[in-house]
Amino acid sequence: MFGRLSWAAIPFDQPVVMIASGTVGFVIFCVLALVTVKGWWPCIWREWITSVDHKRIGVMYIFLALLMLVRGFSDAMLMRSQLALAAGQAQGYLPPEHYDQIFSAHGTIMIFFVAMPFVIGLMNFVLPLQLGVRDVAFPVLNSVSFWLSAAGVLLVNVSLVVGEFARTGWLAYPPLSEVAYSPGVGVDYYLWSLQISGLGTLLSGINLLTTILKLRAPGMGYRRMPIFCWTALASNLLIVASFPILTATFAMLLLDRYCGFHFFTNELGGNPMMYINLIWCWGHPEVYILILPAFGVFSEVVATFSGKPLFGRRSMVMATMVICVLSFLVWLHHFFTMGAGADVNAFFGIATMIIAVPTGVKIFNWLFTLYGGRIRFTVPVYWTIGFMVTFVIGGMTGVLMAIPPADFVLHNSLFLIAHFHNVAIGGVVFGVMAGISYWFPKAFGFTLNERLGKVVFWCWFFGFYLAFMPLYVLGLMGATRRMQHYSNMHWQPLMLVALVGALLILFGIALTVVQFAVSIRRRELNRDVTGDPWNGRTLEWSTPSPPPAWNFSLPPQVDRPDAFWAMKQQQGTVQDRNVKQTYETIQVPRNNPTGFYIAFFAVLLGFSLIWRIWWGAGLGLLGVIVVCLMQAWRTDGEIEVPAEKVAAFERLHGLKEGAV
Repeated sequence: MFGRLSWAAIPFDQPVVMIASGTVGFVIFCVLALVTVKGWWPCIWREWITSVDHKRIGVMYIFLALLMLVRGFSDAMLMRSQLALAAGQAQGYLPPEHYDQIFSAHGTIMIFFVAMPFVIGLMNFVLPLQLGVRDVAFPVLNSVSFWLSAAGVLLVNVSLVVGEFARTGWLAYPPLSEVAYSPGVGVDYYLWSLQISGLGTLLSGINLLTTILKLRAPGMGYRRMPIFCWTALASNLLIVASFPILTATFAMLLLDRYCGFHFFTNELGGNPMMYINLIWCWGHPEVYILILPAFGVFSEVVATFSGKPLFGRRSMVMATMVICVLSFLVWLHHFFTMGAGADVNAFFGIATMIIAVPTGVKIFNWLFTLYGGRIRFTVPVYWTIGFMVTFVIGGMTGVLMAIPPADFVLHNSLFLIAHFHNVAIGGVVFGVMAGISYWFPKAFGFTLNERLGKVVFWCWFFGFYLAFMPLYVLGLMGATRRMQHYSNMHWQPLMLVALVGALLILFGIALTVVQFAVSIRRRELNRDVTGDPWNGRTLEWSTPSPPPAWNFSLPPQVDRPDAFWAMKQQQGTVQDRNVKQTYETIQVPRNNPTGFYIAFFAVLLGFSLIWRIWWGAGLGLLGVIVVCLMQAWRTDGEIEVPAEKVAAFERLHGLKEGAV
């Protein structure tokens, strides 16, 4: 009745797993008990779970990413502490089979469930506000996308307690991920959680792309869009183009595992290298899906806090779109050692070097924007300058590895691990942290504590260099990735330095929680009563903080880039909200639980397929179909906000807004 599921699936014999599971379970129980005792469930259901407001969905994405950052970083701490101890005769405290699950889960979580929700959350929150529109193109689909991502998160975390996770690395290369070598449920957890969350990401990409192309404010042509909107456009183009490849690749591997097909097996015509080609046809565009929105954040921060228009705006847009195209022409540099031949390797090596050029253009644009500006050294600026220093180092090591002979030496070494984290942390994480600090007052109506924010930055900055610079050296010394133990005692001092760096980053993550708590307690001291705490340049700063459900009471009229900045500079065009205006009734999307219900049945479907509980899988699939049909027949998708309520809101918020 329950397929392969039995009590043996719970790892009672692994104390580390049981302690971690018990701790997580206790925290969840305490949170649920607090919410119940306080009577918050109706508010949470109404304001968050069933909300289709793009701003709330964006906040939920970021909150989910922060939770998974803690989960993923706990795996990183386990790895770093294991490698600091497991030298020579010492074996450390993690057995090889558990260590394999940890590094596989760490990579999977950090890419799919931390970095992706971070950037999608920022795009969800910011794009409609910068475009001057009231919501995304498909609000209910936006909710479905988020809850499918949350469903994938839940399945990954269930694997911590029930069964196991994959031991194959974060990309699950065959033939190791085939049934012959991974007969357990670990790879199935990996595949079904990513299929479900990947569908959510693809739907989100379609939604945001449609929003950018079809729902801009009157007068906002492509040439007048903010740079963040351009980078989001490129990122979502890549999502729509690349995630179907990931879905199809995983589908073929699932057919291998469930139906005895031979797409990627070693025998009967299978070709494991085809999987690696396909996964990196998705994988390298994925790098730019993550980094391009971060580039957009840095562009907004640099222009705002230097008090100048972005230098070389047109070249910045061109560089963004060149990266978007070239990102599909460099995937083979991830496996120069495959044996494709010198000609193929040379082509992809040169393409990899060429794609570094538009990135270099962006660095110079940001530097020239800062040059001569009246720079205000706020927390977002700290993250931006730290990014420019760190990312350039990561880019140089990337160009080094684009040389096939050098890659033959460094492939699968800790040098590669250091390079990847150099661009992922220095680019994506620094960019997201800058974006959170920058747009937090717009989301919640008060700024974050600046002093604690700067301490958090320095913890991440110095922690990164202590954690990963030693790995460059260890890679050159011959240390390989994915090792659970090493016999060369000369490596241990550098492993200990890397552990200290990881502890410093951990301290930075803890201080982030403290920063949020202190900022919330002292929110009245840092209240944003203007809607424009940074003297911003784009349309989101023309709305109150936080914005109403309808974003804009009057559609903004745009006739130039940096529209809100231009409005503020022109005397006589700014109109006070207290001046009598004519408002119209506004239609906003009604709360909708469809996304939550689909996620519930998707979890049931995925869990049942993992454990071969076929009746549960049928029930889950039926539930998804029924919920979708119910949504298709709904006719009450919107509610009306009367013009009187809009006018009252505008009178209450004596901010400045006008035709731009």
